[in-house]
Amino acid sequence: MLNSPRPLVLIRGGGDLASGVALRLHRSGFAALIAEIKQPLAVRRAVAFAEAIYTGEVQVEEVTGRRVQALTEIASALREHVVPVMIDPQARVREDVRLAAIVDARMRKRQPERTIETGEVVIGLGPGFTAGLDCHAVIETNRGHAMGRVIWDGPAEEDTGVPEAVGDYRGDRVLRAPADGVLTGGLEIGTVVKDGDVLARVGERPVQAPFDGVLRGLIHDGLPVKTGMKVGDLDPRGVVEHCFTVSDKALAVGGGVLEALLSFEAIRKALGG
Repeated sequence: MLNSPRPLVLIRGGGDLASGVALRLHRSGFAALIAEIKQPLAVRRAVAFAEAIYTGEVQVEEVTGRRVQALTEIASALREHVVPVMIDPQARVREDVRLAAIVDARMRKRQPERTIETGEVVIGLGPGFTAGLDCHAVIETNRGHAMGRVIWDGPAEEDTGVPEAVGDYRGDRVLRAPADGVLTGGLEIGTVVKDGDVLARVGERPVQAPFDGVLRGLIHDGLPVKTGMKVGDLDPRGVVEHCFTVSDKALAVGGGVLEALLSFEAIRKALGG
């Protein structure tokens, strides 16, 4: 059984919200371990620890994430204050490491497997989770008055199905696959583009910019996609730096997770508090 020198939190999923959680926990004295799928679909790859699955290492703000496989590699990463990222869709690693908590950040928006009886504290992010049923606490992820709030009894708000507004744009800022196929030729995240520019292709079909802006996110080249699937994110504000820093939403949700964890006396004691 691997013991971490700091309270270890397993985060299921390594997208931008999950990475905001990992960043806040890491900065607050916790250690984070991320379990991902074989081909992560993170859009905001510049701020997603999931990108380490493809590149080996990734930097999210000042924190490094590293792809690992064996327990020895996890232990080495934790000693170096690096976030280990592994392919483990079923989170089986929890059988081999001593955890303080599990955060389910997969954002599947449907009821998860029952995990509250695993013995660890379980925190769920957003729609699909019900505190007291499948997790100990839910963190609200919908934008609005309650974003980042800890829910101790009952569910998070339902998924609206409507992308959050950025500037004057809402649904049209989300880039979607124009056909079934494989996405290739994607531009670099942070590229300033004009209305109509080709940002990537699915087969022979272009994914075009619907307005002037900055390419804030795009899934990894070579991934298979289905018609209408979200593949990218265009930011009309034109601030390139925003592409490479964790969002206000991810930080708010991460703050909610931190509050929930510190509500447990055993976790506070493990941190030395």
